[in-house]
Amino acid sequence: MATLGLCMIAKDEEQVLGRCLESARPFADEIVVADTGSHDRTKEIAASYGAAVYDFPWQDDFAAARNFSFAQAHTDYILWLDCDDVIEPQFFAAFDALKRGLDGSADAYMLPYRAGADEQGNAALVFYRERIVRRACGFVWEGAVHEAIAVRGCVRWGEAAVTHKKPAGRTAPGRNLRIYARQFARGIRPTPRDVFYFARELSDCGLPSAAADVFAFFLRGEGWVENKISACRDLAACRRRLGEPERELAALFRSFDYAPPRPEICCDVGSFFMRRQDWKQAIFWFKLAVNEKTEARTGAFTCPDCSGYIPYLWMCVCYDRLGEYERAAHCNELAGRCRPGDESVAFNRRYFAQIFQDKGQNQ
Repeated sequence: MATLGLCMIAKDEEQVLGRCLESARPFADEIVVADTGSHDRTKEIAASYGAAVYDFPWQDDFAAARNFSFAQAHTDYILWLDCDDVIEPQFFAAFDALKRGLDGSADAYMLPYRAGADEQGNAALVFYRERIVRRACGFVWEGAVHEAIAVRGCVRWGEAAVTHKKPAGRTAPGRNLRIYARQFARGIRPTPRDVFYFARELSDCGLPSAAADVFAFFLRGEGWVENKISACRDLAACRRRLGEPERELAALFRSFDYAPPRPEICCDVGSFFMRRQDWKQAIFWFKLAVNEKTEARTGAFTCPDCSGYIPYLWMCVCYDRLGEYERAAHCNELAGRCRPGDESVAFNRRYFAQIFQDKGQNQ
């Protein structure tokens, strides 16, 4: 069995680092932490888990920091995590099986990345990342922000998921935007991926007009198809914030240039018609969302709820507005199957029970 090391970069992560290392320690034969300038107990916590801790002066370049951490590894394979990531207990068996299967024949493993969660722990967003790589391949990280590895060779897909659990309030507003600005000021030509993520940063920083311009520019040029589809959704969100409904809908429909309708796009279009109180149009798109599936192994950003819970719940609302209470109640029950114990579903059950009771009394 090949060895597996964990490589991380960290700065002022005392709040979450222990949680991450505790979850990953059973699978790591070695832990490397590159500290980029902590002023808290980050390095002390890392050392307490047996990590080799190295100082790496911050250079406004996440790829450089990750490449440094990889360079310190000695194991056959390297696993990377962010400090606010965890391997949750329900995936321990999958990680254990994956590690036992490491034999040098695969060059990289693409694994699910789960972000956000409902009250029952279901992921709001799932996509695949290059999570484990064979050290001898010499893969390097690219991108000062939203860095990635272009893996090649024998790439395998697994189901051992990592969950991103950022604590509330832990944000660095404008940090990534400032890094991009410095890169551009130094004359570094952005890749299509940089353009896409630069637009997202503009949007996240409350600049929808500027973001819309950059998304539109990105869609006119080269780029990965999954980023193109995501850009259509993001551009539509910017148009909505700018009060441009016709351009919002056009941006959503543009995604069909790249792929058949995705559940996420269908839900966006359905929501658009709901805001117009066009209940029948909305129902059409929500039904389409239920019938379509997004193949997560393309690397797409997928929202599992968009092919079940969300469209069923909104169809419940639409049918209710149309006075079709039996259909509305049925859709609510379908939403409940997707999320047992959901409070919204429970509220709707009480609402429909009262309606049917009142109808019975009036007959």
